[in-house]
Amino acid sequence: MAYFIADNIISSLGFTTVENFNSLLSGDIGIEKMEDADIYPGPFLASTIDKTRLENEFRLLAHKYSNFSKFTVLEKLMILSIDDALSQCQPDVKSDKTAFIFSTTKGNIDLLDKSKKDEFGPDRHLLWKMAEEISNFFGNPNKAICISNACISGVLALNTAAMYINAGQYETIVVCGGDLVSRFVVSGFMSFLSLSDEPCKPFDKDRKGLSLGEAAGTIILSEKPSASKQGIKFMGGATANDANHISGPSRTGEGSYIAIKKALFEAGMRTDQIDHISAHGTATPYNDEMESIAIARHNLQKAATNGIKGSVGHTLGAAGIIETAILLEEMRNNTVLKTSGYKNHGVGEQINVSTENSGLELNTCLKMASGFGGSNAALILQKI
Repeated sequence: MAYFIADNIISSLGFTTVENFNSLLSGDIGIEKMEDADIYPGPFLASTIDKTRLENEFRLLAHKYSNFSKFTVLEKLMILSIDDALSQCQPDVKSDKTAFIFSTTKGNIDLLDKSKKDEFGPDRHLLWKMAEEISNFFGNPNKAICISNACISGVLALNTAAMYINAGQYETIVVCGGDLVSRFVVSGFMSFLSLSDEPCKPFDKDRKGLSLGEAAGTIILSEKPSASKQGIKFMGGATANDANHISGPSRTGEGSYIAIKKALFEAGMRTDQIDHISAHGTATPYNDEMESIAIARHNLQKAATNGIKGSVGHTLGAAGIIETAILLEEMRNNTVLKTSGYKNHGVGEQINVSTENSGLELNTCLKMASGFGGSNAALILQKI
């Protein structure tokens, strides 16, 4: 059995899970209008981290580890996130029974720019090299694993970690996801005409598309439960592909439906045991509709459902990690957060989207994720 023993979130709303959770409770929104010609020639909306705070905190961390190597902004972000999570449980990161798994969609893609190509060496833009540099910072002897499967990367990384632990291959796994708002990402989504001109509105009838965000998140799983936090275990996880379209989901929610079905089967659970759903909730027309159909096909319309992208944006490779970390905090506090941006129901199925923060006994929860290429993933968590 795999247990969740520590976590961290660094986003526009804070540098710890608790900071982020409290900001979400307060209704804070980190999505703002930006003007940065290095990223995009015109104004756009995004949720970005405090780079000054990042540099200041990383400088202190470098002294702590006596490591003054040169790191990219994304690497610093992920290292800082990992360090905070490690401080909560102190696993032996130098043991061969501890592994590192990373999730990202684009990694250090900005290093492909001609002006930056020589700054960090010839391989630093490659995902495996980024993962190796971060893992080496902590002195881990194992080969770092990097998972990049569009926007399900984070949930897939957690599912993979649980699989390794349940197979007895590792005792502890540090899972870290991260992505930045970059020229490649913004221009790509602009070309799809899928970015909203206001903070995104998941499941709302007036939703206009997604908001981009940047973040890093870390979750540590172990074969033993935490001695200090509310015990929560990984019950089951699965992935499925609907083979529908390179960027559009199945209109019947097929891939998501199958992923949830397989996760429930692995967990040995029924749908009526699910108290709460953390949805992917991108606020794009087809994704939100697809999710509502997948939820309804499992008769989960009454389960309290929410999403946090209306507050922090879509953080890509970090999304599955930080949204699961928030879900863990919701479970510890028996609280369902409101879905920022949601006011008027805008999907075909009458799913129970949260409109305000509410107290609810949360014992078993479902996390959903979907991404380009027809990818879908799900995982189920339960209190001990």
